[in-house]
Amino acid sequence: MSEHEIVFRDDVTVELIKHSASDNDVVWAARVSTAGENSKDAVGDDASRDVGLINYLARERHGSPFEHTSMTFFISAPIFVFREFMRHRIASYNEESGRYRELHPVFYVPSKERKLVQIGKTGAYEFIDGTPEQYEITVNAIKESCIVSYNNYQKMLDAGVAREVARAVLPVTLFSSMYVTMNARALMNFLSLRTAREGSHFPSYPQREIEMVAEKMEEHFARLMPITYGAFQKSGRIAP
Repeated sequence: MSEHEIVFRDDVTVELIKHSASDNDVVWAARVSTAGENSKDAVGDDASRDVGLINYLARERHGSPFEHTSMTFFISAPIFVFREFMRHRIASYNEESGRYRELHPVFYVPSKERKLVQIGKTGAYEFIDGTPEQYEITVNAIKESCIVSYNNYQKMLDAGVAREVARAVLPVTLFSSMYVTMNARALMNFLSLRTAREGSHFPSYPQREIEMVAEKMEEHFARLMPITYGAFQKSGRIAP
């Protein structure tokens, strides 16, 4: 049997591993259209002099200058979050593999703040708080299923069954980890769809768990590229 203790988490982890992303990257990429080779003189300059340019690019949706950036994140979240995440085909992904390593028993359970009840119809629904009884039923059911499934996973591994076969019993609440690399334009597109914010030109209704990941990524983006982030906000959180 596995020596790993079964762990239940109600959070996600987002770590910025490396980046080449600044507001100035947007400026020199944009200026090549009018300055040609002289645009190289802007590399390394202070982008605060070009707030108007960045705001213009975001407002008019001239998006390509924002692509000359790169951010790599290491994310730990439940598998069902990653399957939604990978619908965004504007990023590069590498995820841990259940074929090549024994998967650790770390599972997601919703926190007490997680709204449990859906009301309304598709395309016009909202979530509201559940009752204490509904929360208790939810958490107990998830934990029970995860414990049973992981014990069965271990039984197969102990019997010599291949990891890629044994993993079939594990639920999508299992935590996985992956590297995600994307540019600022791709990240703004992701944030526009995976966060619910007042003032968004196009309201979005993301699943809460992927929004938790998006919120942590947004914090890094706002710190690395404050002018671009401000322009994103001003434009109604529309990706340029």
